[in-house]
Amino acid sequence: MNEPQKKYLVFISHSHVDSWVAGQIAAKIETAGIETFLDQEHIKAGEDFEARILQALDQADELLVLFTPWGRASNFVWMEVGVAWHRGIPIVPVLYGLNIDELITQPGFPITLKKRDMININQIEDYIAQLRKKLSLKIN
Repeated sequence: MNEPQKKYLVFISHSHVDSWVAGQIAAKIETAGIETFLDQEHIKAGEDFEARILQALDQADELLVLFTPWGRASNFVWMEVGVAWHRGIPIVPVLYGLNIDELITQPGFPITLKKRDMININQIEDYIAQLRKKLSLKIN
């Protein structure tokens, strides 16, 4: 009997204003054979939104958090970052429309994120190459 293929799941955290950009990132990641979780794609009408978010974060191998002017103001983005941090999964901040200084000098910005290597959206292909390596390590 064939063993089921191991998957690698990236939860994409974003503001609802950034849904189109998040969808483009998800599509690029999925071309690498990596699964993604996007709320607009994976949560059905009437479903318990928060419970589904927590369930997906529990299954995720890492969190990609899209920080934009709207994302940095989203309570859900910060909740998802907190859950991922608590679970100990990698958190990959992707900046779009912000620079690092604008983000980390924000009052109350968590020190745990200041220690992370943040990437600009223009580096997304490099990130996807890293994901391919992670997937290959998980499968082997």
